[in-house]
Amino acid sequence: MSTQSPVKPEDCDCFVIRSAARHVTQLYDQFLAPVGLHLTQFSILAKLKSLGPMTITGLAKKMIMDRTTLSRNVLPLERDGLIKIEESAADGRAKELHLTKAGEVRLQAGCEAWERAQARFEDRFGAKRAEDFRAMLRAVVASDFRSELNNCRHDDGFFKGMR
Repeated sequence: MSTQSPVKPEDCDCFVIRSAARHVTQLYDQFLAPVGLHLTQFSILAKLKSLGPMTITGLAKKMIMDRTTLSRNVLPLERDGLIKIEESAADGRAKELHLTKAGEVRLQAGCEAWERAQARFEDRFGAKRAEDFRAMLRAVVASDFRSELNNCRHDDGFFKGMR
């Protein structure tokens, strides 16, 4: 058995990042609710507007999301006529997501709500701190942790003491 002290969630980088993400997401969701969108759905519409039609796999990569999670968020957008799913012109086996006119209208309404949420966050957190925070989080995203996972052995270090 390991002699290390017990793991404390409040000291876990991932736990703190995810807690902060949930907290901030709830703020943005509150502002977007009257528009009928969740933050993730708003982000999907915004990405399609800026990047054009994309496959689910391509959009999932751009949004750094699991393809299954993205698919679950796409279904209500399609149901509500905000996006349409069509065969890809480049690859008939792939499906592309397209922003509809109704989606553009909803996105515009969402932009106004998003701006209010953004202003609230920066008002409470501080505009300069928010800017620095975004820069730090972009650096985290740019870090290539996944390539290192291939070299990680679960029988080393911490896990060895758990047996």
